[in-house]
This record gives sequence, C-alpha cells and structure tokens, in this order.
Amino acid sequence: MTELSTPLHAEHLAAGAAMTDFAGWQMPLRYTSDRAEHQAVRGRAGLFDLSHMAQIEVHGPQADLALDAALVSAVSRLRTGRARYTMLVTSEGGILDDLIVYRLADDEFLVIANAANRATVVDQLTVRSASFQVGIVDRTTSRALIALQGPRAAEVLATQTAADLDALRYYSATPTEVAGVPVLLARTGYTGEDGFELSSAAVSATELWQALLEAGEDAEVVRCGLASRDSLRLEAGMPLYGQELTDQLSPYDVGMGRLVHLDHEFVGHEALAARAEQPPRHHLVGLQGEGRRAARAGYAVFLAGEQVGEITSGILSPTLGHPIALARVDRELSADTDVTVDVRGTPTPMTVTKPPFYRRQN
Repeated sequence: MTELSTPLHAEHLAAGAAMTDFAGWQMPLRYTSDRAEHQAVRGRAGLFDLSHMAQIEVHGPQADLALDAALVSAVSRLRTGRARYTMLVTSEGGILDDLIVYRLADDEFLVIANAANRATVVDQLTVRSASFQVGIVDRTTSRALIALQGPRAAEVLATQTAADLDALRYYSATPTEVAGVPVLLARTGYTGEDGFELSSAAVSATELWQALLEAGEDAEVVRCGLASRDSLRLEAGMPLYGQELTDQLSPYDVGMGRLVHLDHEFVGHEALAARAEQPPRHHLVGLQGEGRRAARAGYAVFLAGEQVGEITSGILSPTLGHPIALARVDRELSADTDVTVDVRGTPTPMTVTKPPFYRRQN
C-alpha cells in the first residue's frame, strides 16, 4: 500500500523528525526526545501535525438525522459551534471508531475520525445515511489539521487571531482566521491540557505551521510527534482505538455508556439497549505502580494469583515519575485494589486508580 504524506511532510523532514508509518501515513514520531516534547506540552506548549486524522463533511437538509441514525449519540441536539465525542458501533454494539462531531451550521457537520478507521467510517456513514437527504464527502487529503496544546497555547494563538479565545469554550469551534489563514478553530485536544485544533486547507498548512512556530518562539513552543502525544493522552486517561477500544467491545465495556443515547434509533440500538440491562463483560481501569519499570500493552494482570485481564496501554509517566497503565479486566475492581502485573516475568505490584492520572492546574 502506498504511504500517504501530510501537507507538512517537508517541514518534518527539514526539522529532522524521526518518521514512522502510522495507519498508512508517514508521520513524525519525535523531533528531539519523547520526554522533552511531553514536558514542553505540560509546561509550555507543543505543536502537532494531525493531518492524518480523517476529516469527513456531512451536509444537507437531513444531515443531523443521518448522523443520529449512524451514531450512538443524538448529535441533532448539538447547537451550532459545539462538538460532541461519540462512537460508531456495529449492529452488535461493538465500537467501530470513536469520533468527534462538530456542528458547523444547521445543515453541516464535520466528523473527525481515527486515521486507521477512515475508510470504515466513510463507508458506514454513507451506507447508514442512504435514505436521508445528505452528502458524505471525505475531505481528509484536501485538508490539514494542526494542534497547539499546552498552558501557553491560548497566549500564543491570541497573537495570531482576532477570535475571542476567552469565549471559545471547551468542545466548541468557530470559523476564523489564524495568521491570515482561514481555519475552523476548535478548543479540543488529546493531551489533558488546554489547547486548540485548527483545520485548514491543505495548501495553507505550511504557512499556518510556520506562523505558529514563529509566534511561539518566546514561549518556547516546540514541534511534537506521535510518541509524546501518546504519553500525554495516557496520563490524561484518554482511550486509543485499537488498544482500549475495539470492535469486540461495547461502550459499556469501556465505561462510556454515558455516550449512548437510547432515546433515539441508531445502528446497534437494540444490542446496546440489551447490554445496558446487563453487567459489563469487561471493565477499563487505571493502574499505578512504583519504581521505573513500565507495564506495557499485553502484559497480564493478576488478582490473588488469578489472571483477571491485561494491560492495554502503559508507560513510565514523564510527569508523575512512576508507572501508569490502563487495563482491561473481567470484573469490577474498586479503587485502591492491589493487583500484580507480569512485567517480563517479574511479578510487579500495581494499584487500581481512577483515571485520569494527571489533571491540569486551572
């Protein structure tokens, strides 16, 4: 399969990024060190290229009804300028992808999907909306997506836009200009910090990227790759599709039943209505330990000598200085329950804790 490149590919190479294949895209893994980039976002701000993420336009007089029929949440209730985190599930209730849906107008929405699931989401939205007056257009390759994340993100961005950032609430978006470039500016992110995601035309991506880097020089804004994005999202307790979320799990199996609005019809409604009346088959829990040895994905989790699950994501937290992990277990475990993780043959104690592991200071 031919690898895709984002509109910022040349920028990454010029900056000396270590590149990697991710979901068929050539993406920057890191520019300097994972830890340095992670700490920059926690302390100042970091700039991410997210142009591999799918950007799918849904428009037409019945766009809201089509999305309601396709997704577990009733997005027709969204006000213009607001966004919602939701899911696309199979008819059996398994998670096909987790998404963010923005309402741009009465008859226009933007769906942001994971890169690995782009084709699936486009296909399923198209099939599920066939009986509605709606158009589904994959804009991914003609658009760019850039994230500016961190406690100084708003300060830096304010020098480049006339938009009222104080009025832009979390999970809200507005069309505006940044450094003279037309963008959809959203206060969203995947790092646990305050921050913004900017969708622009692909041809404007380099101009926008360079302007934000230049504006952030005094604040010591740095370029960041996928490695630090992953450690940041894990500290924030945010799930990753393919690790915490799969098509074999329902929203209830990952503690996200709140996303499911059973008062509207959608593909998977019957299965999820039945699941809602039953105990979850799985539970997603946070674990934290001591020392310096991280519990990685796939490592077995034991309770009183019996295997009860496995790690889905785990790192030595750069911010907290101790191991943290998300784990899928087959029973409900209360906070402060002590478990053991097999870390390369060594039984390693960890304690159940409720994510997020890190909360930003407001």
